[in-house]
Amino acid sequence: MDGSWALVAGGSGGIGRAVCGALAADGWDVVLTYRHGAEAAAAAAGDVEAAGRRAVVAQVDLTDAAATASVVRSERFGAVVYAAGPHIPMRYISAVTPEQYRDQLLGDTVAAYNLLHPAIEVLRGTQGSMVALVTPAVERYSKKDMLSSAPKASVAATVRGIAAEEGRYGVRANCVGVGLLEGEGMWKELVARGDYTDELLATARANLALRRFGSVQDVAEVVRFLVSARAGWITGQTLNVDGGYAL
Repeated sequence: MDGSWALVAGGSGGIGRAVCGALAADGWDVVLTYRHGAEAAAAAAGDVEAAGRRAVVAQVDLTDAAATASVVRSERFGAVVYAAGPHIPMRYISAVTPEQYRDQLLGDTVAAYNLLHPAIEVLRGTQGSMVALVTPAVERYSKKDMLSSAPKASVAATVRGIAAEEGRYGVRANCVGVGLLEGEGMWKELVARGDYTDELLATARANLALRRFGSVQDVAEVVRFLVSARAGWITGQTLNVDGGYAL
């Protein structure tokens, strides 16, 4: 893969940064996008450059289809990774307004589609692959998690559809179901907002088969594998990196 370009949407996030570093270690040059976290994006770019690869940082709102497509078509990408997404409030469905649901779909489902749709043409030209980060809650629903599981279920369905339709062109498409991660910013924010408590997180940890949370590196290693030639006969799959949550 030496000399190939990878696009990581959401490269400024904790998982996105780890993905950027892992891909750079495998010889990918990386274009990474961010929406608000300029300093975090610069740090992720620094990781890529420290590995001896080229890094390009692009600020883009993924809900803007034209702007997103412009970034997707900026290089001859061999891999496209959707590692972005909005904050996910934990709410019972009865407390979620139609407006909140619409906004979540726009910020996640539509944003992912705006990235993955133009990526199809690019990846046909490189016989490349795409990976979208979703949630194991698509398979095992957790109360108050509809604003994550419903949009991500749509993303996963889109990826499976792309895998089915584009395999004839050599394009592969897979998902990674991301479980509870130690120190990941989303959970700190949920606790700070009162959506979760430390006690609930402790209970969630105890309910995992492996009895521990994962790390951003755990997720990045799976993405790294899925976009590599080692996964050349894998497409249309969702690999849960969740410590056994979905069992």
